[in-house]
Amino acid sequence: MCLAAPSRVTAVRDGMAVTECFGLVREVSLLLMDEEVAVGDYLLIQAGGFAFERVEEARALEALELMRELTEKGGDAREWGLAA
Repeated sequence: MCLAAPSRVTAVRDGMAVTECFGLVREVSLLLMDEEVAVGDYLLIQAGGFAFERVEEARALEALELMRELTEKGGDAREWGLAA
């Protein structure tokens, strides 16, 4: 099973975006995106580092809060692949 946590865009340049999610910062490719991406957007990212979908901020924040609650109930964000 693949779990994609919404990642917030902190920078965009040359077909790449720098994103942050649960403290994990990474550079991802925008090659698969068919729409413009801007700082502040939330993206879903495939294994391999390709962003594939933009998510509305309210939906992204809701999903992140649910994931945060799950980790507080005995999980670890690293186990979910959500943090470094």
